[in-house]
Order: sequence, then C-alpha cells, then structure tokens
Amino acid sequence: MEILVTASLIFAFLTFFFLFRMLGCIRRRRIVRAGGSCLSCVVSAALAGAGGMMLLSYLSYDRLIEEQLVSRIEFRRTSAEEFQARLMIQGSDDQFFTLRGNEWQMDARIVTWKPPLTVLGLDPIYQLDRLSGRYSDIGREQSEVRTVHALAAAPPADIWQFARRFPRLMAGIDAHYGTATFVPMADGALFEVSLSRDALIARPANAHARDAIGSWYEN
Repeated sequence: MEILVTASLIFAFLTFFFLFRMLGCIRRRRIVRAGGSCLSCVVSAALAGAGGMMLLSYLSYDRLIEEQLVSRIEFRRTSAEEFQARLMIQGSDDQFFTLRGNEWQMDARIVTWKPPLTVLGLDPIYQLDRLSGRYSDIGREQSEVRTVHALAAAPPADIWQFARRFPRLMAGIDAHYGTATFVPMADGALFEVSLSRDALIARPANAHARDAIGSWYEN
C-alpha cells in the first residue's frame, strides 16, 4: 500500500508542477510549450485520480492475509421456517436479520492482485456482501419469498465493481465472489465463518449447530 500512496502523491505533485509550468508558458506566450505542459498535467491528474480512487476503495475493504475468522452468526427460531440471525463481527455492533427458509448463505467480495499490480505490495482484500436464506426444497425455493440482506454499503469508489465491469482496463485485479455453501439454520445454532483467499467456510461452533449439520447430512 505504501507504493500506491507514494505513486499517488508523486502524480499529484507532477500535476501541480505541470499546471504552474503551463501557466508560466501562457504568460510568456509560449503556446507550444504550454500545450505540452497542459497534456502532461492532464495525464498526471488522471493517474493521481486513479491512484487516489484505488487507495480509497482499498481502505474501505478489510485486508485478507490468510484464512481468518471474519464473523460469527447465531440463529433463533421465530416461527416454523423463520429465523432471527445475529451477525457478530469484531469491532462492529451486532446486526440482526430475519431469514426465511431452513438454510443460510453468506457471500463476500474478494479482490486479489495479479501482475503487474503485484509490485504495489497490496494484500488481498475482502468485504462481506450479503446474507441470504433459502429453502432446501426446490419447489418451495421457486415459490416462496426469498430473504436477502446487504451487509455493507457500497463505497464511493468500488474497485471490485470497476474490475468486474471493465476487466480489460483492470488486468491486474481479480475480483470475485467468495461464497459459503448453504448451511442449515436451527434454533440456538452458532456458526463461525472464516475466509480463505477464495471462499467462505462456515463451521459449527456449538452443539446445536453440530446437531443441525449432522441431521442435514443424514437427509
């Protein structure tokens, strides 16, 4: 990240340098040199802006160094096939969501770096994206109301979205979803959610969750 900050500052400095140089050339009526300085100023400003937007987006995500625990989630049954999910993320207030069905899934946005951007020394980054419930029965999944909740507000400059929409312009960025496979919901069940470099992993964290997983496999 230090290289990205340094590059952004250098291009910002060059922007002002070429701007003042252009103004000086205009005062001296050196039109050709003023045009060259204007072009250099525009290019430097564009690179500084791109670096600043990338830095802003990078800081809005969490760093992913290795497989790590990203959240814990606990379920309380409120009706036959409706649960209240309590999402616990370290450093944030607990969030509560209503999920319908008998299974749940969490998704995350993951950004990893490829050459030539690997020279910037950036760590992979992630952002928890959504939490959803579903029915294991396909017929009910097609007919019943689905529940999907956003877990993060979209940042003003989202490098993940940009890389997905314009992959040719962002050849050094790999933006993809990390998804935990569907896991059963059960009253009192507590799960821990870890994130590797390409997937979310939900693991039972108490007896209720382990029993739910065991019954689920038996079915």
